[in-house]
Amino acid sequence: MKLVDVTEAAALAEERQPPVSYRRRRVTGLVGALAVLIVLMVLSVMIGSKAISVPVIWDALFNPPSSPDQFAIRDFRLPRTIVGLVVGVALGLSGALIQALTRNPLADPGVLGVHAGASLAVTVAVGVLGIRDAQGYMWFAFAGALIVTLLVIALGSTRKGSSPVAMVLAGVCVGAVLGGAREALQLTDPDAFDAMRYWNAGSIAGRPLEVVWPVLPFFAVALVLAFAVAGPLNALALGDELAVAQGVRLTRTRVLAVIALTLLAGGATAIAGPIGFVGLMVPHVARWIVGPDQRWIFAYSILLAPSLLLVSDILGRVVMRPGEIPVGIVTAFVGAPVLVALVRRKKASGL
Repeated sequence: MKLVDVTEAAALAEERQPPVSYRRRRVTGLVGALAVLIVLMVLSVMIGSKAISVPVIWDALFNPPSSPDQFAIRDFRLPRTIVGLVVGVALGLSGALIQALTRNPLADPGVLGVHAGASLAVTVAVGVLGIRDAQGYMWFAFAGALIVTLLVIALGSTRKGSSPVAMVLAGVCVGAVLGGAREALQLTDPDAFDAMRYWNAGSIAGRPLEVVWPVLPFFAVALVLAFAVAGPLNALALGDELAVAQGVRLTRTRVLAVIALTLLAGGATAIAGPIGFVGLMVPHVARWIVGPDQRWIFAYSILLAPSLLLVSDILGRVVMRPGEIPVGIVTAFVGAPVLVALVRRKKASGL
């Protein structure tokens, strides 16, 4: 490694340090994103087949339920909102992680087939092996997510490094194959897999909190790992050689990032099914707001992703009231045009 390269790396790192006023705007924006998320959580509890007022919600939260509306809040709407919050955080952070890890702005657990791998594994666990509790089939989701992540990274790598286009094509192909295998498996015994049809569309409706608690410790570990590798991922964006010059341990960073990604994507799929495009859109929005610093991108993604998921879920309830559209379908309607726009951008070749 030449001395000039080390000097250049130090200069680039110094340039990446924002002025105090810019950091203050970042903090202000983060507080604003938190406020928006809180408002959307309230709206998520209020809006449904029947609108419920805030006083009724407040009374249901702090007193034993005594009316149908209060029972609906305690048993259905509040758990649904909490599930949306947890799953949204996992989807947003996993998307930011995989984009930083692969240096690919088109990367997303859904686009790269990670959700498809976790979904197929859960389908096998539930439909074939008869595993019904979350503590059992979440391990299958983790295994499916890990295998597909490693497979797509391997298929998208060349002698010159990872290719964003090759990785997207590999992910789409792997996802299509695994999705077809899942559908074929479900057709072998429609009655046994009937309960999973709504889950396959990606939905946070009807998910009891009992499926969330077993996954939360793994999400907590993934959150710690993600922020632990955020700094090294910043250096990795400059290239492997410059990252090594700054003291980054490449293998350790990538292994920890893959572990965090697997826990987040696999856990989110186990809870709510495959919900795509959230992890693709949110990190881009965060990057436009705060720049290339992964620590801030992760922080903003944790708040913006559940906001997007809750907005999509609310729209799905309103559009077809008194019925509803699963949130995974709504995010697909929004995300597909975004993916096309990103592919057409000249700068969509790397981070």
